Amino acid sequence: MHSDNVKKGPERAPNRSLFYALGYTPEELDRPLIGVISAYSEIVPGHMNLDKLAEAVKAGVRMAGGTPILMPAIGVCDGIAMGHAGMKYSLPSRELICDSVETMCQAHQLDGLVLVPNCDKIVPGMLMAACRLDVPAVVCSGGPMLAGNVGGEEVSLSKMFEAVGAYKAGLIDDAQLEDCTCNCCPGCGSCSGMYTANSMNCLCEAIGIALPGNGTIPAVYAKRLQLGKRSGMAIMDLVRRGVTARQIVNARSIRNALTCDMALGCSTNTVLHLLAIAHEAGVPLDLKLFNEVSAQTPNLCHLAPAGPTHMPDLYQAGGIPAVQAELAKKGLLDLDVPTVTGKTLGENIAGAHILDTKAIRPIDDPYSPTGGLQILWGNLAPDGCVVKRSAVAPEMQVHSGPARVFDSEDAAISAIYAGKIVPGDVVVIRYEGPKGGPGMREMLNPTSALAGMKLDTTVALITDGRFSGASRGASIGHVSPEAASGGPIGLVQEGDTIAIDIPNARITLQVSDEELARRKAAYVPPEPNVKSGWLARYARQVASANLGAVLQ
Repeated sequence: MHSDNVKKGPERAPNRSLFYALGYTPEELDRPLIGVISAYSEIVPGHMNLDKLAEAVKAGVRMAGGTPILMPAIGVCDGIAMGHAGMKYSLPSRELICDSVETMCQAHQLDGLVLVPNCDKIVPGMLMAACRLDVPAVVCSGGPMLAGNVGGEEVSLSKMFEAVGAYKAGLIDDAQLEDCTCNCCPGCGSCSGMYTANSMNCLCEAIGIALPGNGTIPAVYAKRLQLGKRSGMAIMDLVRRGVTARQIVNARSIRNALTCDMALGCSTNTVLHLLAIAHEAGVPLDLKLFNEVSAQTPNLCHLAPAGPTHMPDLYQAGGIPAVQAELAKKGLLDLDVPTVTGKTLGENIAGAHILDTKAIRPIDDPYSPTGGLQILWGNLAPDGCVVKRSAVAPEMQVHSGPARVFDSEDAAISAIYAGKIVPGDVVVIRYEGPKGGPGMREMLNPTSALAGMKLDTTVALITDGRFSGASRGASIGHVSPEAASGGPIGLVQEGDTIAIDIPNARITLQVSDEELARRKAAYVPPEPNVKSGWLARYARQVASANLGAVLQ
């Protein structure tokens, strides 16, 4: 066992003395040491219940003959960080989380890890570390929030952000805004739509590194605590059998996750995170595979913000196993991959089926024959960009219009709130990429303002930043190369025509090569937005979005 390095033999007597100082007994030190990495805090609704879940995990570890050791991880609440300078820290925190899990595991020579995250960057950050370390690992997330209720309608956080746009447009009054504020998020859990947190928790289940139910059992259900106990027992089985993270997270299982991603209509952030997870797992993955999988995978779910259903609806409809069972009918999944249950994916989903076709459509009657995400290429994005096409109105799948150019999210949102954006416009927000932001802020405020103002079916938004999973409309992000790296998005001028063709995976700045060359020759890059603190270091080290925005 790895932990023998800190507890066995006379040479390790000083190390053992510190375990005894913690109250551990010789009997406990004779067992495998399992790190329970909990992101519990009192600032993230999705994490406020993780103390209870981590205790359930610890109980499961003890029941199965291990010694659990609780350790912390940080986590940013993207909703609270949204719309101001704090959002610059969200994506970069993924690397801090990954590095800190590696640090705690290696420094203390743990035998296995149960990762207890819930929200956007925490889930991939922890999983990246497990793949980097290649130790036995199980992800056990905190679970989704219940949907809220406003005016008799089921809602979640995306409706709240859109309500601000509706308020600015005079479509709702102060009382209606306050009603939504008080009732859209009813309690603990990851916000209830198919936003990034729930997307990643579902994909952990799809990839096999989390037990069935991880993605959809609501945070407040007793079954979530039972899942924690079973996750604690599962890690002990993996440790005994020597099954490590990279045996679960490999090219075959990542393709399975991509397929589920397309069927579920997951967040565009899953592109960044799957690229980063694959990087840590040593699996080659590029953007072309996303479109290859999308082209053959029907979209079966329209959860918020794409439609009216929420995570509890997906759970009641059979959850991820029911989605996988539908995909398996068309031979779209590799059913022989191993999972942390000790069984294959095929064995895990045997007998699973749809219980409610409002939340999961049968594969013979999908929302669309192609998947929820599409990668676009063209002279505006030579290295690609991404759109959640399942949340784009039919009339915006092909669109062209004049560029309205802004060099920050703040400038764009001011113009939108002031009513300066009109139907047909293509809003361009640049210098918000991994380097330029730095930190690649999410543009939920601008997209939600447009949706709330009823402009999401007539206005497109393009950025080298990224979008929340709560964004809907023709929201095209991750434009690579970014403006701060000399990408063509930095050369766009006010009034240039931009043509978007989502079905054919094209995005074109309708300016001649000669004119673009002339602009490039005259281009003077702006000063960095941040010159001190660790974000300045991040900006120097971060790779492009098409590579997952990992640190080089």
